[in-house]
Amino acid sequence: MRVILAEDSTLLREGLVRLLVEEGHEVVAAVGDPGALVDAVAGHRPDIVVADVRMPPTHTDEGLRAALAIRSRWPGTRVLVLSQYVEKRYATELLSGDVDGVGYLLKDRVAHVSDFLEALERVGAGGTAFDPEVVRQLLARTSHADPLGTLTPREREVLDHMAQGCTNASVAARLHVSQSAVEKHVNAIFDKLGLSHVTGYSRRVLAVLRYLGS
Repeated sequence: MRVILAEDSTLLREGLVRLLVEEGHEVVAAVGDPGALVDAVAGHRPDIVVADVRMPPTHTDEGLRAALAIRSRWPGTRVLVLSQYVEKRYATELLSGDVDGVGYLLKDRVAHVSDFLEALERVGAGGTAFDPEVVRQLLARTSHADPLGTLTPREREVLDHMAQGCTNASVAARLHVSQSAVEKHVNAIFDKLGLSHVTGYSRRVLAVLRYLGS
């Protein structure tokens, strides 16, 4: 894949460049600020952008806001956000739109390099990759929403894994239940959240994300 990296830490940025090149990806640009990131996307039109949330000048949410601008201006660009924390306001905005090709990982919770590379490949292929803690914190903002409140604890657990981009088979393996049991939970979730009429893969993620902005 053709990748653009946005990370203000030179050491981490160069390490990621080396890792991605060794894995066969083409790093077409590696930048350290959000302005340079948007310019690089305009000039190179990559397959995927990997962006840190905290970037200059304030080191708060510039990277995430740049990711939102990129998704708005070039909707087909995949975006994988890396952060040390959950920036709820802009994360909600990012994940409440078209979530195909979007990921949000917490740096401190990426236990293995293979986890990062798997997430990169998944998002680059148009899937999703959300850290469970990101999902948990964003769901906490919407615990007042009646549709989510109708879910059973097991259905919410299944929903959490769905939002991470897991297939039914993966959810079944993680929860140590049969795939048919997971399918029943998924169908119940769609019914309770009013998504039975929605077609396509994206409704699996919409089951969580459509209520994040409410």
